[in-house]
Amino acid sequence: MDMEAARTALIDSQVRPNDVTDRRLIAAMAALPREDFLPEFRKALAYADCPVETGPGRHLWAARDFAKVVHSASVTDTDHVLDIACGSGYSSAILSRIARSVVALEQDDAAGAMARTNLAKVGASNVEVVVGPLKAGAPGKGPFDAIFVGGAVEDVPQAWLDQLAEGGRLAVVMSEGAVRQARLYTRSGGKTAWRAPFETAAPILPGFKRAEVFKL
Repeated sequence: MDMEAARTALIDSQVRPNDVTDRRLIAAMAALPREDFLPEFRKALAYADCPVETGPGRHLWAARDFAKVVHSASVTDTDHVLDIACGSGYSSAILSRIARSVVALEQDDAAGAMARTNLAKVGASNVEVVVGPLKAGAPGKGPFDAIFVGGAVEDVPQAWLDQLAEGGRLAVVMSEGAVRQARLYTRSGGKTAWRAPFETAAPILPGFKRAEVFKL
């Protein structure tokens, strides 16, 4: 497979036609080899129009969904960004090209080591990989101008919202039954408000089901 041609076709068919207008984001996705962030036996799926598993509970998203959610966060080249559940590191590598700095969070040492290895290969020197509970975020590394979450969740931990800087944005996909919808939280005056700009097909992030409430 001609991976470079496949990457160009992916940008032209999945990204540009779907209201993604940030030229820096498009350029980053056009330049970064998606296959470098997949296991060897899955590299041929790098440019498929569907999520591809990179490890337990982690996926390389379909380009359309990833690009639209990142685009909604309006990341600038002065932003300090948190990438929650960074998986194999693709999302952090893209963010590193459009932000000032990135903290990539994973929940165990093995996942963190994989992300570090992949990010080093593509020269993402402004990314720091940290390991810890995903629900806690990275409180010692913030506040953050933007936060991206690498999977759909049913509940947003308050800790994530608390780590947003004034004017900060949290881009996450909410799962409600069969519906998954992008949600953008914005912090202003110490409070957060959200809007839901579009539906998406982001894969589920394990461990974030909403607590069930017992009713008589």
